[in-house]
Amino acid sequence: MSRIVLKFGGTSVGSVERINHVAKIVKSEVDLGNQIVVVLSAMAGETDRLINLTKELSSSFQDSEYDVVISSGEQVSAGALSGLLNSSGIKAQSRLGWQIPIVTSGDHKSARIEAIHSKELINLLELNEVIVIPGFQGINSEGRITTLGRGGSDTSAVAIAAAIDADFCDIYTDVDGVYTSDPNKVPTAKRLDKISYEEMLEMASLGAKVLQTRSVETAMNNDVVLRVLSSFSDIGEDKKGTLVCPEDSIADKKIVTGVAASTNDSKLTLTGIKDKPGVAAEILSVLADDGINVDMIVQNISDDRKTTDLTYTVPNDESTRAKELMEGLSSSLSYKELIVDNNIAKISIVGVGMRSNAGVASQMFRVLSQNNINIDVISTSEIKISVLINKGLTEKALNTLHDHFELGNTTN
Repeated sequence: MSRIVLKFGGTSVGSVERINHVAKIVKSEVDLGNQIVVVLSAMAGETDRLINLTKELSSSFQDSEYDVVISSGEQVSAGALSGLLNSSGIKAQSRLGWQIPIVTSGDHKSARIEAIHSKELINLLELNEVIVIPGFQGINSEGRITTLGRGGSDTSAVAIAAAIDADFCDIYTDVDGVYTSDPNKVPTAKRLDKISYEEMLEMASLGAKVLQTRSVETAMNNDVVLRVLSSFSDIGEDKKGTLVCPEDSIADKKIVTGVAASTNDSKLTLTGIKDKPGVAAEILSVLADDGINVDMIVQNISDDRKTTDLTYTVPNDESTRAKELMEGLSSSLSYKELIVDNNIAKISIVGVGMRSNAGVASQMFRVLSQNNINIDVISTSEIKISVLINKGLTEKALNTLHDHFELGNTTN
């Protein structure tokens, strides 16, 4: 017998047919004698519909009431599945975030889970009841409903798995695992049998949509073993999927595990800034105070050491605001020019094997050069190398790097 959290995304519960299929997956686990908690997203498209509703009602819709509206999508999914399970002879009950409770910070629209009161959940599991919980929601210290931000249901599932000491947290989605690259752009991409937390965290932050970044962080910090599986497979098929686990659990560590691309970034460059202490801090502080996430940062000093150029990237949907903030600093920084480039792509290679193998960066740069792909900006970490290139060359870069590092030949 195992204790398992099953999380199903929006496409997995997107229709009556899909919800019936989820119920069959749950039944198959119950028939094996496993204790089951199910965490659900809203039906596909429902969250967007609710967000648009708040926008139509008011351009300044109150954040606390926004969370009440938006969280209702997951509540519908939970009640629907629980009711269906009971009708099918499986004893189940839904529990909303505030009923457990899942205690969060007070930040509406982007709360963080602080505690989960799991005693009653465990008691119900011991009585062989299936518990169905809407993801993405909790309750703050003031007793108000909060939501965790887009993709927060993954985080809910992992946090609940940690709280009840689950053996596995199975993330069911519309793909059958984590791939070496985006199969829609790289035909030779292969499914990975295993990937380390660190690698998955990098891949998620680089745009891989299989898992949400915060959920991987939560799993890594709490030693929760994740399995990424497809809810579109037939019942009874072997669970092929991808295991997300500690690095030590992977015997054959490849130098490069995956190649990822993000085309949702903008590059801003300030030229001719007077070179004096505190300039970078002033720029980044203004962006941070406005909640704008900065990724790659490069600073170049002129030969006479009197001026400097600073380049950084932000998400596309924040570039206009970032530009406005930089224009507001024009008098204090006295920069020469502000250049905004939206026609960029961030290409990254990821692999824990980079820690113990030299020359990976030079291979990456050489391959791109041989294919006439110019590099604008370079950023590295212990297990990741990222470059900015022209967006139109995204697929060419992905495929050439994927082929060079032979990622289509074998899987972990």
